[in-house]
Amino acid sequence: MMQLLKGLVFSAAMLATAQAQTKRPFLGTEYVTDKEIVMGVEQPEAYLPLLKGKKVGVVANNTSLVNGVHLVDQLVASGINVSKVFGPEHGFRGNAAAGKHVASEKDSKTGIPVVSLYGSNKKPTQEQLLGIDVVVFDIQDVGTRFYTYISTMSYCMEACAEKGIPFIVFDRPNPNGHFVDGPVLEKGFESFVGLHQIPIVHGMTIGEYAHMVNGEGWLKDKMKVNLTVIPCKNYTHSEFYLLPEKPSPNLDTQASIYLYPTICLFEGTALSVGRGTDKPFRIIGYPGWKDAPFEFTPKAIAGVSDSPKYKDQLCKGYDLSEFAEEYLKNSGRLYLFWLMDAYSRYPEKDKFFTSYFNTLAGNSKLKEQIIKGVPEADIRKSWEPALGNFKQMRKKYLLYEDFGQ
Repeated sequence: MMQLLKGLVFSAAMLATAQAQTKRPFLGTEYVTDKEIVMGVEQPEAYLPLLKGKKVGVVANNTSLVNGVHLVDQLVASGINVSKVFGPEHGFRGNAAAGKHVASEKDSKTGIPVVSLYGSNKKPTQEQLLGIDVVVFDIQDVGTRFYTYISTMSYCMEACAEKGIPFIVFDRPNPNGHFVDGPVLEKGFESFVGLHQIPIVHGMTIGEYAHMVNGEGWLKDKMKVNLTVIPCKNYTHSEFYLLPEKPSPNLDTQASIYLYPTICLFEGTALSVGRGTDKPFRIIGYPGWKDAPFEFTPKAIAGVSDSPKYKDQLCKGYDLSEFAEEYLKNSGRLYLFWLMDAYSRYPEKDKFFTSYFNTLAGNSKLKEQIIKGVPEADIRKSWEPALGNFKQMRKKYLLYEDFGQ
């Protein structure tokens, strides 16, 4: 029987495979550009004229920084009338645990009302938008369908379209923008962790994705919002981008961001993904995993993981951190081996998958294929032609030079 540890051996053959798959040189370090990337938020000359004299709503979180200063504080200092802030999952300041209800409040620093979009409603109500002339969206995404910030953006776009309010996106690089992979979400599996028919890894910046949502008529009743994207400068999809700020409490390292597209699927299984430890989304395991070399015990961590899976229980599993940096980020694909092998070795097969797995996968087929032992190559074939069609559609909305195919 194949052992999970096999997937952790950094052999020359594996690195050669990574190079062949990506058609880019395997460097082992970050790709760099000749010029510094300039994010949309770092171009006030492009957006301040669009905001002056207007009542502005801002959708933001802890990643909404301009040279270390929060966007809201920067806009207020620039004389912009920020009348309301909308906070996504994890809250406006990014200190709420995943999935935790977030209440509306007033920002303690500015006194501006903060409306939670992860509480009683995930879409701004018409009352909440009353008096707002324009809405600005500036949140760092990580390029996966189930990362909820893109769902928040879609709902905000829809609410603005309904009320005739312009919507402006300050674009940011995508740390997983160098590849596209995974099953395309099927109709009937829509949820807040997957609103639209896109693959698990979409390979687009949040600005490019906004154009797709608008252009493909994915808003309710095929409405169109008055959309403006302030694009980045000097960014391409061929380059890796190191995030200056963790995008959410449990994605706290670059390794966790590279692992997230694959490891998040384990959230729909009996395994822990390391919530409640110092290595969230870098380790997998469960109590009693025989022969697994790594041990960890999830604990409650305020603002990060209040009630982690297997809280206070010793788990055994694998630390995947080094593998992420040495191989996975260059592979340009999801790494299904871990999921398939973990299922094959889990003692109670009927308890391995939870009902949440199909929601994350965006279909019921992947679970069925893993249970039946379908080879990975055949699983990938089943993702076509939907994945190929998405790749063609994606090209229409790209704002930046694409990665090599």
